[in-house]
Amino acid sequence: MLSPDVLAARLRAAYGGQPVAPLRDGLDPTDAAGAYAVQSVNTKFWQAEGRRVSGRKIGLTAKAVQAQLGVDQPDYGVLFSDMAVADGGHLLASRVIQPKAEAEVALVLARDLDNPETDIQDVLLAAAYVVPAIEIVDSRIADWKITFADTVADNGSSAFYVLGETPRLLAGLDLVTCGMILQVNGEVVSLGAGAACLGHPLRSAAWLARTLARMGDPLRAGEVLLTGALGPMAPIKIGDSVRATIGGLGSAGFTFTEDRT
Repeated sequence: MLSPDVLAARLRAAYGGQPVAPLRDGLDPTDAAGAYAVQSVNTKFWQAEGRRVSGRKIGLTAKAVQAQLGVDQPDYGVLFSDMAVADGGHLLASRVIQPKAEAEVALVLARDLDNPETDIQDVLLAAAYVVPAIEIVDSRIADWKITFADTVADNGSSAFYVLGETPRLLAGLDLVTCGMILQVNGEVVSLGAGAACLGHPLRSAAWLARTLARMGDPLRAGEVLLTGALGPMAPIKIGDSVRATIGGLGSAGFTFTEDRT
């Protein structure tokens, strides 16, 4: 089996635009430890290159998707500051390979979440505010033929994210029954609700906080936390205008723009 360093380098090279085959020569499909080891190699590599960690993303928050990939828990990846796309801004086609969009609830933390027993109430107290978000996911694995290990190793199939510009306090918000609409060029392509994210987006956040605290790498004040999709992700193509609207939170959007000659 190939080492995490070799697999990490393979994934980094794929960011040039040429996806790679599933990582079967180095990872069994459900090898969480091995996959996170690969992710960690690339996180440290990119930090050494000067990229700044801005937060984390949570994936696989839908039970149906977990069952499909043969796991019983979510996964996570690292967000970097250069992955942020301004609300109303442009995602350039040269930056992605096979992108898809999904609508999420995003938290920005006012304080660290370093308790290994973090619960929803702790998240409520730690969050500065909440905004609607779009995660643009991408895969360096050809044709999205991913297993759990593939997506974890590939930094949770992350790419970019858009945050809404109007912060809301969590107090009084209903993040369970709130509805979500994802539109592409004004057409509804995905519907969902807060309950689709592990039953409650804050439950998803608490899971990650516990997981990272137990590893000695807790969520920190000022970080962004993408809590997981509220409905199915949708593929996007060049020229598309994408907007996500979440009840009580407002909306966020971007345009997928060609920049290659």
